[in-house]
Amino acid sequence: MIGSLISPSPLNRDRFIILAGLLLLVVVSWGYLFLVSNDMNNSDIQMTSGMGDDFGMSAATVRIMPWNATEWVSMFIMWSVMMVGMMIPSASPMILLFSKVNRQRQYENQPYVRTSIFVIGYVIVWTFFSVVATFANFVLHTNALLSGMMGQSESAILGGCLLVAAGIFQWTPWKNACLNQCRTPMGFLMTEWRDGGIGALKMGLRHGLYCMACCWLIMLLIFVLGVMNLVWIAALSIFVLLEKVAPKGLWIGRASGVGLVIWGASLLLNIIET
Repeated sequence: MIGSLISPSPLNRDRFIILAGLLLLVVVSWGYLFLVSNDMNNSDIQMTSGMGDDFGMSAATVRIMPWNATEWVSMFIMWSVMMVGMMIPSASPMILLFSKVNRQRQYENQPYVRTSIFVIGYVIVWTFFSVVATFANFVLHTNALLSGMMGQSESAILGGCLLVAAGIFQWTPWKNACLNQCRTPMGFLMTEWRDGGIGALKMGLRHGLYCMACCWLIMLLIFVLGVMNLVWIAALSIFVLLEKVAPKGLWIGRASGVGLVIWGASLLLNIIET
C-alpha cells in the first residue's frame, strides 16, 4: 500500500518524462538560436567592415552576395531549429494527451506506440516549412530586401503587405477551422486516431499540417520583424501558445489581426504620403 503511494503511476511517469524531453528540446533549440544570433551579428559586422575596407564594396553589395552550400545548410538548420523551439510548446497539450490515451489503450491490450513517433511526424511538417522559409530567405536576401542574411525586411511595401495579409487571415474561416483542431486535442484524437507506428506518424503529420495551416502567415512575419530578432521570435511563440491554449485564444488571434492590419496599413500609407 505504502509502496503504491510512493511509486508514481505509469501515466504520471510518462507525463514527467515527456514534459522533461519536450522542455530539453525547447531549451536546446533556443540555446542554439542564441549562439547563431551572436555568431551572425559578429560575422555580419566583420564581413561588412572587412570587405568594404579591403575591396571598396558597399554594405548593400555584401548583403546580396549569393549563398554557398554551407550557408544554405546553415540557414536550413537554423530555420528548422527555430520552428522546433517556437512550435513544440504550443503542441505540448496534444503530445501529452496522445501519450495518455496511448498508455490507457495499452491497459486495454491495444498496441503501444512511442510518443516520439507522433512528435517526429509533427516536426517533419515544420521541417518542410523550413525548406520553404529558407528559400524565401534566400530570395529576399539576394534581392536586398533584408538587412543582412538574418535581418528584417527593408521593404515597407513587403512588410506592410505581409502584416495586412496576416491580419486578415486571422479572421478567415480557414484559420478558424485549423485553429479549432489545435485547440481541441481530444476532438482531434477521437476523429484522427490511427493504430500502430505508421498511424502515430500519420497523426503527427496531420496535426502538424493543421498547425502549419493555422500559423504559416504568422511565421512569415519573422521576415518583417527580423529573422534573428529573438525578442520578436519569443513574442510570436508566446502568441501562438496563447492562441491555442488560452480560454479566449480565438479572440486573442482576431484582436491581433486587427492590430496587424492597422500596423501594415500605416506602413503602406507612409509610402503613399512620401
